[in-house]
Amino acid sequence: MPKQQLGLLSFGVLVIIIAILLVAFAPSQDWGSIISLTLMLYALWIIVLSGIRAKTPEKYGRSAFSILIWGILLFAVGGAWYLNILTGYVLYSVVLLLVIIGIVALASALLRTRK
Repeated sequence: MPKQQLGLLSFGVLVIIIAILLVAFAPSQDWGSIISLTLMLYALWIIVLSGIRAKTPEKYGRSAFSILIWGILLFAVGGAWYLNILTGYVLYSVVLLLVIIGIVALASALLRTRK
């Protein structure tokens, strides 16, 4: 797929995610949940985009692994934020972020040693 179509497709996915979450959470006016879940669901879309990029790589674009890592990190930030909203404990959110960052660092190191 050309780059511009993926950009338009991603914008459409983001708008649909926001619309669904507004319908689900706007009556309770829980804006923190809306934003954190938007980050998490859009991160899942970015992970799907990394699969698309793996099938159709571009010459000067980011690699599929790079896009996957950004999706995982965005999902971790949204998940940590939502976990903080649910539990009220910042420590759990920090632990989640540190574990995800450690896993990403290990995956990156193992990928570099494999090449």
